[in-house]
This record gives sequence, C-alpha cells and structure tokens, in this order.
Amino acid sequence: MMQILLQAPPQGGGTFQLVMLGGIILVFWFFMIRPQAKKAKEQKKFIDTMQKGDKVVTIAGIHGTINKVNEDNTVQLEVNPGSYLKIERSSISLEWSQALSK
Repeated sequence: MMQILLQAPPQGGGTFQLVMLGGIILVFWFFMIRPQAKKAKEQKKFIDTMQKGDKVVTIAGIHGTINKVNEDNTVQLEVNPGSYLKIERSSISLEWSQALSK
C-alpha cells in the first residue's frame, strides 16, 4: 500500500494540455482580437474617406458637420451655424447616423 502512494504519477497528458492551451488561444483570438482589429480597420477607412458635409460625432460626444478637411490631419467641424472647431481627424468617433442608431 505504501509503495502505491510513493510512486510518481504516470507521465502523459501533456499533449492534451497543449491542445487545450492552443484551443484557448484560438478562442481568445476569435472572440477578442479579430473583432477589435476589424473595427479599427473600419474606423481608419471612415477617417480616411471623410469629406465636407459629413455629419460626425467626436470621441468627446460633440456632434457636428465637417466644413473643411485640412491636409495636416485636422478638420474644421461646424457645431452650430457659424461656429467652428478645429479638431484632429483621429478624434472623430463615428458617423452621426451610426450614433443615432445605437
């Protein structure tokens, strides 16, 4: 009886643990990393194709219409008739119609 308790556990199961670890990494990538990368790609495309007249919402929640797209990565945003803000392109969050549908 004492010999059974002192014996080392059987070696094996390492392959199963490796497969499980790989499965966890795959699930993590599929549900976390891939959707974020897709969203970032769509955001970059939206920022690159902005033009005058687009209604947008900034990261800070300011709603406005793009009045001018500058070459130095800034845009002139009209928040009220005759009232303009100069902001960075990267601070644009999404299109106004998308904000209303959420």
